Amino acid sequence: MTADQALQRLKEANQAFVSDKAPSPQLDRKRRLEIAKNQTPFAVLVSCSDSRVPPEALFGQGLGDLFIVRVAGNTVSAEGLGSIEYAIAELGVPLIVVMGHERCGAVAAAVSIVRDGTEFPGAIGEMVGPILPAAIRARSEEGDWLDNAVRRNVVDVVERLKISGKLLEDPIAAGKLKIVGARYDLDDGKVDFFHT
Repeated sequence: MTADQALQRLKEANQAFVSDKAPSPQLDRKRRLEIAKNQTPFAVLVSCSDSRVPPEALFGQGLGDLFIVRVAGNTVSAEGLGSIEYAIAELGVPLIVVMGHERCGAVAAAVSIVRDGTEFPGAIGEMVGPILPAAIRARSEEGDWLDNAVRRNVVDVVERLKISGKLLEDPIAAGKLKIVGARYDLDDGKVDFFHT
């Protein structure tokens, strides 16, 4: 499957999800046995850990279809990058989607730090740290600050991944890998692919 075919599959599946016509994903014993010895996901999804944003459901996918990296604010740490690199280098995945979402709590926390100087306890402040540049830049954009920061954060993560090292850069240069950004709307269920 090419990156464009993988992206089209996700778009069509999300349209089916939005219209309540999503087929039942493959979750049965036959599928479990089929993928038990190896996996062949067609896309990596970097998304938020928010319980309202489960990628498999939003895209109607079953066991073995998506390689998921989830953390609040859809940022990518060294561990996340290693997971992504594994999916590309070892599994041959042709597409990475970085997906933010409407009213993201982690991005809202970053906006709160920039706007109000809010401090968060424990590791929460550290987790929000990588989102701060997006919150700062989004402050001067027209429209809703939080939503602009959600989108800006997605773009930042996509752009960082594109220059993260040879394991991603070489397949991009060879036309074997695409990295795109997206935003999920909590209200209508639609995924907007806006940074392709």
